[in-house]
Amino acid sequence: MLVNKVDRRILKENLQKETFKRRTISFYKYFEIENPQQFRDDIYRSWDELSCFGRIYVAREGINAQMSVPEQHLDEFLTKLYAIPQLNNTPIKYAIEDDGKSFYKLTIKVRPKIVADGLEHGTYDLSRVGKHLTALEFHEAIDQPDTIVVDMRNHYESEIGHFKNAYCPDADTFREEIQMVMDKFKDEKDKNFLLYCTGGVRCEKASAYMINNGFGKVSQLYGGIIEYAQQIKQLNVESKFYGKNFVFDERLGESVDGQIIARCHQCGKPADTHTNCANDDCHLLFIQCAECREKYDGCCSDECKHIFQLPEDERIKLRTTNAQRYADSKIFKSRLRPKLK
Repeated sequence: MLVNKVDRRILKENLQKETFKRRTISFYKYFEIENPQQFRDDIYRSWDELSCFGRIYVAREGINAQMSVPEQHLDEFLTKLYAIPQLNNTPIKYAIEDDGKSFYKLTIKVRPKIVADGLEHGTYDLSRVGKHLTALEFHEAIDQPDTIVVDMRNHYESEIGHFKNAYCPDADTFREEIQMVMDKFKDEKDKNFLLYCTGGVRCEKASAYMINNGFGKVSQLYGGIIEYAQQIKQLNVESKFYGKNFVFDERLGESVDGQIIARCHQCGKPADTHTNCANDDCHLLFIQCAECREKYDGCCSDECKHIFQLPEDERIKLRTTNAQRYADSKIFKSRLRPKLK
């Protein structure tokens, strides 16, 4: 199998030593892939030759990609991408804030679906999706009467940034989220629904599912928050997206309007920087300010800080001899539900 097995610490060091620039891009496309494994191997060989990094999911239903491409190879990459008939002229979204250090290796995985939706087969039809709105159309539609704006992302994403007046489901997964939307608005199916997500891929399924369940007026932000931020900046229009856009790479976020609307999960000060607990036996995703990062050594609690600072052999011993105790303790919290106070 074509994979990069080099230690991640070495890969990250190599990334920092690079003397050329990279561009962070993303794209998706729903289309039928007869042999996902073969498709995966073919694009791995092609993109690895250009020193592309990223996290890409391939399934029978299509492809979803977030990538870091060397700037000098960007044109060649796009030529190769568009040479695949089903991907010709696929819209490419460019990062809002980009130092090119978003990924440190190329990872392409074959999955059952490019968006894990938990929905039963036949409950949506991707040939019938919501109306695609441009950034300006979406921007203007937000304040229209009988309009409901829905954030189709998880709670930790919307916590640091969201659109004006948006309903942000307090959900951990897409499946939970779509069900919460269905339940909350079951008696308002005649309203105008505006859906948005990071790049658009989740809204395709969400809008199709809603339409299949009787919602008659469903639209979606084409290109997602990423495209909105780019277009609004070019048009010199005041953003109706407040805060930071969560992204699934090493950056974990990029500011859209410069505002900080979230708070540190440890001290409560304004902060919007996500991090993973430095204790690998916890790895909780949470928001941490610079002061708490120094105080807790990048960990989510004093207990994790203590474990993180132990020698590796002692951490291994604790992990193996006290597995059940740790499993029942605060160390193994939900990665998505910080309760740090």
